[in-house]
Amino acid sequence: MLSGCRRALPAALRLAVRGWAGGGGRRRVSTSWSPVGAAFDAKQQRSRLTGQSTGLFGVPELSSPEGFQEAQEKALQETEQLVQKACTTPPGPQIVMIFDQLSDALCRVADLADFVKIAHPDFAFREAAEETCRNIGTMVEKLNTNIELCQSLKQLLANKEVMDSLDPETRQVAELFMFDFEISGIHLDEEKRKRAVDLNVKILDLCNQFLIGAHLPNKIDKQILPEHIRYNFAVEGNYIQITGLHADCSDDLVREAAYKIFLYPNAEQLRCLEELLTSRNHLAQLVGYNTFAHRALQGTMARTPEKVMQFLETLSDRLFQRTLKDFEMMEGMKMKLNPQNSKLMPWDHPYYSGVLRAERYNIEPSLYCPFFSLGACMEGLNFLFNQLLGISLYAEQTEKGELWCEDVRKLAVVHENEGLLGYIYCDFYQRADKPHQDCHFTIRGGRLRKDGEYQLPVVVLMLSLPHSTRSSPTLLTPGMMENLFHEMGHAMHSMLGRTRYQHVTGTRCPTDFAEVPSILMEYFASDYRVVNQFARHFQTGQFSWFILLPLSLLVFYAVLDQLYHGEHPLKRSTTEILKETQEKFYGLPYVPNTAWQLRFSHLVGYGAKYYSYLMSRAIASMVWKQCFVRPEWRANSGKQKICLSYL
Repeated sequence: MLSGCRRALPAALRLAVRGWAGGGGRRRVSTSWSPVGAAFDAKQQRSRLTGQSTGLFGVPELSSPEGFQEAQEKALQETEQLVQKACTTPPGPQIVMIFDQLSDALCRVADLADFVKIAHPDFAFREAAEETCRNIGTMVEKLNTNIELCQSLKQLLANKEVMDSLDPETRQVAELFMFDFEISGIHLDEEKRKRAVDLNVKILDLCNQFLIGAHLPNKIDKQILPEHIRYNFAVEGNYIQITGLHADCSDDLVREAAYKIFLYPNAEQLRCLEELLTSRNHLAQLVGYNTFAHRALQGTMARTPEKVMQFLETLSDRLFQRTLKDFEMMEGMKMKLNPQNSKLMPWDHPYYSGVLRAERYNIEPSLYCPFFSLGACMEGLNFLFNQLLGISLYAEQTEKGELWCEDVRKLAVVHENEGLLGYIYCDFYQRADKPHQDCHFTIRGGRLRKDGEYQLPVVVLMLSLPHSTRSSPTLLTPGMMENLFHEMGHAMHSMLGRTRYQHVTGTRCPTDFAEVPSILMEYFASDYRVVNQFARHFQTGQFSWFILLPLSLLVFYAVLDQLYHGEHPLKRSTTEILKETQEKFYGLPYVPNTAWQLRFSHLVGYGAKYYSYLMSRAIASMVWKQCFVRPEWRANSGKQKICLSYL
């Protein structure tokens, strides 16, 4: 019933403003808005320091960690009242509205807490948010197996006369709520329903544990590494801390060291992954599915694991010759640059892709970045959204206590006719204990309230960009810029997917369609007609253009995800499955004593659905070719607006 409480899932976007202007017309323009580019290339304007703390995201209770308990209790009290109301209301559209209010009451707290538990720099806030996530999650699972609550919805769905009188959106939302009951085991006896709830809670805990472990650094005695490469890593006393793969580093040895150390197996993380996969399989079989993949793919475009594997194997076959040629070119380039160690390895792929791209356009990779200051890229997005959608982004001054870190920026999203549509908090910069993860978080979903006002959506975009220096603003590599455009596509969906019900608003849609609009944004990020509008050297003002990259690695990840969530017990260890899958679908050799799967954080939010990136890419490619390849790509021409409205 309440699967609408989505976590950090990068998701879809419908790029048409639909229907609900909210409260009768255009929302007022704020005098605190300022140009978006300057907000990112200039020093952050500090939040107002006087007066009472407004609380995180303007939620008054969240002025302190203890406020999560208060917010949780309020949500649970409201939930209890709404459950009683749902169980005593006769069949009709009011039932769907109550269910949506119930979903919204829990999601407003759960989604916010889900972000805070991983991103807030204060441990006390993270701990309080984690406890709230667990308690709200437990309540969600209990409601999803509540017989009386389900019965009230069944009565509505069984009443043909009433159902025929409902508008299509209301009917669809009612059916989606029932779908959530069904996959949660509502049909089971009481003992099995309780076991399903317990399994779901256990899975929530394991997911949280796995996510934390996936982002933890690995440490190694600094004497083990050659002295001349140590400066590339953080040093803590006698230890070097490896926090990522350093995939863009030009030194082959640095990339190799980072890969082998960061991906070195951790026994506790391995146990957590195995227990997570086993628990998911137990849950799926308990509620009537052969595997977790069969359960997870219900309600998607692909529908079954068999169709997903058919899609991935066909794609892999078609990519084979192209991938082989790419690897041969990269190995040839590595031979030229490092003849003593020329074999292409997994840590080489991202770097040498960039080197080949640079050679093709006769540009040094180090010369890309000055063209793409963060402020220039944000202005580019602003230009693009204005041309396509009539939308402008404005920086807004924040209130005391509203932010969790001083370098977070708040953007108001404003439509030329509808006015203020919502807010995007941009948590873009690296900091201690922040996951190295590019992600979109829904904090509050949009919906039409009973008073006729539209509840404005609020989201966070989280990136891991370097800070500005004394001599330059934050400069983005091509990969960073692509990720920025991708994640901003998710944010636009949350702003523009305006529906009556929060259960289907914005990013809440089938996962394998979810990436279509964000991947479409990647096409714009690499289109010279867009890039030439903003790619100016931050000192000279010259412009540049680049293109970005292939798919074989994504196929490997997607197949691995399917195998892990397929038939259990697994016939081999997760590492042995990874080795075999990597060599078959990726083509580069497995590196002994590494366990990349333990860093595969998408196994949490995208379990059995990682293929969605590839299926969405196929759809986005069709949209791009049909609507935007021609010179007159701007949506003002009409055809593009129609195309976007169907997303």
